[in-house]
Amino acid sequence: MNKETVLQNKIRVGLSDIAVTFRINVGTFKVGDRYISTGVPAGFSDIFGYRRKDGKAFFIEVKTETGRATERQERFIKKMIQNGALAGIARSVEEARRIVNGS
Repeated sequence: MNKETVLQNKIRVGLSDIAVTFRINVGTFKVGDRYISTGVPAGFSDIFGYRRKDGKAFFIEVKTETGRATERQERFIKKMIQNGALAGIARSVEEARRIVNGS
């Protein structure tokens, strides 16, 4: 597993007491002579879900210590915040918990 996948799994476990989380895999694979794409549009956050206490939605883009969000990812986060969701970039479990707690 790559570093970002390991961090995503740690964050999901680290949020399990306060939130229900989901992970969507996105990718392209070849079947015969054609390519098939799966998942959601580019920019959608790595982890999303809702807080257990009130059902408030959140979106977390997971990045390693050196990873950078793409322009699409940044626009997605901004749009989610504008529409009342909690959203942000997390490089640790602690940062993810701050996003979900709204602080």
